[in-house]
Amino acid sequence: MKITAVRTHILEAALSQPFAYSRAWYDTRTAMVVEIETDDGMVGWGECYGPARITAAVVQAIAPWLIGEDPLRTEFLWQIIYARLRDHGQKGAVIEGLSGIDIALWDIKGKHFGVPVHRLLGGPLRSEVQAYATGLYRRKSGDPLKYLAEEAVGYVAEGFKAVKLKVGFGVAEDAAVTRAVREAIGPDVALMVDANHAYDAVAAIRLGRMIEPYDIGWFEEPVPPEDVAGYREVKAALSIPIAGGECEFTRFGFRDLLASRAIDIVQPDTCAAGGLSECKKIADIAEAFGVRYNPHVWGTGIAIAASLQLLAVLPSQTPHSLAPLEPMLEFDRTEHPIRQSLLLQPIEHVKGIVQVPGGPGLGIDVDRDMLARFAIES
Repeated sequence: MKITAVRTHILEAALSQPFAYSRAWYDTRTAMVVEIETDDGMVGWGECYGPARITAAVVQAIAPWLIGEDPLRTEFLWQIIYARLRDHGQKGAVIEGLSGIDIALWDIKGKHFGVPVHRLLGGPLRSEVQAYATGLYRRKSGDPLKYLAEEAVGYVAEGFKAVKLKVGFGVAEDAAVTRAVREAIGPDVALMVDANHAYDAVAAIRLGRMIEPYDIGWFEEPVPPEDVAGYREVKAALSIPIAGGECEFTRFGFRDLLASRAIDIVQPDTCAAGGLSECKKIADIAEAFGVRYNPHVWGTGIAIAASLQLLAVLPSQTPHSLAPLEPMLEFDRTEHPIRQSLLLQPIEHVKGIVQVPGGPGLGIDVDRDMLARFAIES
């Protein structure tokens, strides 16, 4: 079996109303999907996190190296691509492009052998995953103390046992909305906060101390990713677990981050940090350091499916026991027309539980009509 074609699909959809996290407003959602075809007609799907046009250019530049190669040699192809671009792309968009390619190759491998990817990654430790609801962004109008609390209550009513609140809008406002959401959802639902690295260590520590009484599951990206010393300061000052890593790449980047002891929970994005090949290695390193691993997930159903295949084989977050703490799936609940329609059978939750797809490869089928509908380049 040989690779005969590598295609990129840049997708975009307008939102009915914009929403914001700490550093920017969204009025559209974009995605970059990788399609790899073989000489026997088999197709694998992957997705790249990051700026769609840039990651598409990366994949298109790499594509000639893949034509004629055996798609089952996932490790060989990963190493060749990384080595050829090592001088120019140890982090960032190059690795994001490599991630989408790697995921598509694993999809082909699973389809070739007729098994889900997690079978080839060592076999599943679980067939379903507890999800947490990511939402609670800011809107153009309304009182965030009210609409964020109402939105969080809605997720709890759907069955989610954990929700994540976006912070980074000023320490006083963040503390107020955190309190409002905690009071709305009660003490038995996990609440995490995510600043998207909008603060320095001084402000992050101040906010952390103000919200510690609200039983925060983790404080995500309190400071910029390159400020590892700042992470250590925040971690030392607070009892709240500190999470981050969606802006880190490959086993090499996570080796250094983990060795710094600056973080309690690493959050590699499977579509950014190096794909399934690399994220399994990162998970093994994290386990050796005794650090928890919960993947960052922000994309279409392809990204969700890839993350679920990985989550199926991730170790428990705590040492083996009769009551292990299991890794969770980040389940985006914001408006995303592409995510909601790209798969013929969308990945849904039932009372906050998501099943790991059991079909061959990633276990998904892409709706080509929707691919064409949202395409702006290919």
